[in-house]
Amino acid sequence: MNTKFKKIKVASIYGMIGNLFLFLIKSSIGLLTNSQAMTIDAFNSISDVITSAITFLGNHISSKPRDADHNYGHGKAEYIYSLIISIVMFLLTTNLIYSSLKNLVIPKEYTYSPWLIIVCLLTIILKLLLYIYTAKIARKYDNLLISSNAIDHRNDCVLTTLNLISVLLASKGIFTLDSLVGLFIAVWIFASSFQIFKKSYDVLMDKAIDTKIEEHIIDIVNSFEEVKSVDHFASSPIGYQYQISMTIYVEGKLSTIASYEIADRIKNFILSSVPEIRLTLIHVKPWKNDELND
Repeated sequence: MNTKFKKIKVASIYGMIGNLFLFLIKSSIGLLTNSQAMTIDAFNSISDVITSAITFLGNHISSKPRDADHNYGHGKAEYIYSLIISIVMFLLTTNLIYSSLKNLVIPKEYTYSPWLIIVCLLTIILKLLLYIYTAKIARKYDNLLISSNAIDHRNDCVLTTLNLISVLLASKGIFTLDSLVGLFIAVWIFASSFQIFKKSYDVLMDKAIDTKIEEHIIDIVNSFEEVKSVDHFASSPIGYQYQISMTIYVEGKLSTIASYEIADRIKNFILSSVPEIRLTLIHVKPWKNDELND
């Protein structure tokens, strides 16, 4: 297992341990005080335990090298499990939104406790540390699974800060914000899960590479003076990277060997300078001054 997958494995383990701890203390205090916001925050933490576990499993599978049955490796497991994460989040938040709306109409008795403030502060500190750690790994390896975890940790900092505000108001006898914060947290989780779902779905449906990266690659190809034109550029995801193909036109008088040497130089340069690319296929065709061969 290379360094990338080891780092993601460790990050997912930290996420599971940290979120399980937060779930236990949040759910306990939420039940004691009957705080809607804290109870939903506890559900948010248990969903984070699930997502960290799925990240661990997805990372374990996607780290396997290619074999006879999987010529491009197992990288798409990352997106399959990210899709599962989003669906789990959908299911959890749908019920939470309903519960929050119901509690707005029929408020429950809420008992203030200073432990609510302590739990909120502890959550913010722990989640901030997890966010800094996972975001660093996500930036370095551009991995959807760990990026989803980093976004989730960041969102939790914001959501628990809102929860803290509602608790501070409750300490002054203002309890109306508790249910509203609970609803906001539930809606936020739902929106985040939709973003993860869309990104995973796009990759599994072979969405083309980002247009900026495509333009950058074409600029690289055009920088080779032997290339007269580039055509038929196509791309498709293979795991967390992409396979690209294109047709280049070179001087028709060049020998076959010379033409393919140009294609090899272009391919090697792309693979060494564009980390998003896993495989490059270049078809070479002769160029004529009056027209391009179709």
